[in-house]
Amino acid sequence: MSATIAYIRVSTEDQSTDTQRATIEERHKVDQWFVDEATSGTIKAKDRQGLGGLLNYAREGDTVIVYAIDRLGRNTVDVLETVDLLKEKGVAVLSLREGFDMSTPMGKAMLTMLTAMAELERSNIKERQLAGIKRAKAEGKALGREKTINDEDVAQWRQENSASIKATAEHFDISTASVKRACRTAKNVAA
Repeated sequence: MSATIAYIRVSTEDQSTDTQRATIEERHKVDQWFVDEATSGTIKAKDRQGLGGLLNYAREGDTVIVYAIDRLGRNTVDVLETVDLLKEKGVAVLSLREGFDMSTPMGKAMLTMLTAMAELERSNIKERQLAGIKRAKAEGKALGREKTINDEDVAQWRQENSASIKATAEHFDISTASVKRACRTAKNVAA
């Protein structure tokens, strides 16, 4: 019996998979969910825990549903490799946002064009961002948000209380990424 499988992914801890899940559930009855949270798209698909599990689980006749094609990877090669792996197993891939079935020749052509355009757009955004940063530095402007925590205080409190990163983040009302950065910075200053 074939299964309907859903895969959802977010890149950072600040993001939620709720929208992706709700959109998929509105249109499909899902038999099995695979999730990657706080997983960068730069990590190859097969190396992500959730997508790796999906690739092992999927069988011939199954259908994999994603909210958007960029959930499978951030570059054309990675997305196409993942789709090809699934296609070789006889698994269909549907992308809701783009609205096509990637198991068909037309769907694969659309996939190639969309992922290439997305990659180009990300490259353009990064280029504009770097140009803006360069201009701001040349004008002597301060970059980034003003720092609100003392790295040594965070690292010291965490060590004295044998606290986890999460508990430290909650204590200081900061993100877990800020705790990691503070501990790293404090360690480098002490060295």
